[in-house]
Amino acid sequence: MAKNKFILLMVLCISIAKPLSACDICGCSTGNYFIGPFPQFSKHFIGIRYSFRNYNTVLRSDNTQFSKDHYQTTELLFGTQIGTKWQLLAFIPFNVNRSISDDGIKQNNGLSDVTLMGSYNLFNKIKLTGDTETVQHQLRIGGGIKLPTGKFSPDTNDFISSVNSQTGTGSFDFLFITSYSYKIKNWSLISNGTYKINQAADNFKFGNRLAATAFISRSFRYKTTTFNPNIGMLYENLDVNKINNRKIKESGGSVLLAAAGIEMRFKSIAIGCNIQLPLLSDLSGGQTNAKIRGMVQLSYVF
Repeated sequence: MAKNKFILLMVLCISIAKPLSACDICGCSTGNYFIGPFPQFSKHFIGIRYSFRNYNTVLRSDNTQFSKDHYQTTELLFGTQIGTKWQLLAFIPFNVNRSISDDGIKQNNGLSDVTLMGSYNLFNKIKLTGDTETVQHQLRIGGGIKLPTGKFSPDTNDFISSVNSQTGTGSFDFLFITSYSYKIKNWSLISNGTYKINQAADNFKFGNRLAATAFISRSFRYKTTTFNPNIGMLYENLDVNKINNRKIKESGGSVLLAAAGIEMRFKSIAIGCNIQLPLLSDLSGGQTNAKIRGMVQLSYVF
């Protein structure tokens, strides 16, 4: 059935004398994966993080063609501080990708693409504004590389839609990151930005991705445990995908989400979670709607 749809699209494009352009029925995929908020640590840490993302798609030209896509990622996280300026991070993800569509159910599980990053502390200023009030500014910049360790073997008979369910992207991709924090007494503002430049694999290229987050938190302490409830916003912008250097129509887009969560710290153990709800979603030319997302993580800081 999927092959017949693809052939019909080819005939339609040829008949109107335009370059071949198939509809990327799902607006999000493994290629849209972002690192997310960076873990906060001062020396070293090891952790595990679970996250999920959901998307619903209905093809505008034929509402009988639909896709409900569920992406789950479990990651091992590692971080270390080198001197007073450098931090190194490693993310090893395992993906469970499940798609329910008019063509049936597809699921791919396995190791995804490992990411290695480093960041440099441009400045870390601390000043006293009173006897008990401390203000701290910190700005970090850096970059990284995403390795093609995940499986990327799309169905040649249904190439465009099957690339979305792969556990990897098949390409070396590059990241540029910034992280800024402002802390005053028990209040904190932490913002992160990531720009990912994707490369092509099998003549297919996921569009470059921009992600930005900003969270405000308030710290409370009860005996030996510190609680940090937080609220924030997340924004993602996705460039269009390309096949054979030609843009795939109605791919890419943007989404804005609101988030609320909490982090708890007991001695060397840190636990955190949050829920993310879409406020604005314009993916795949309005054909794809982002749904609820969530995250929970556990780390050991030493």
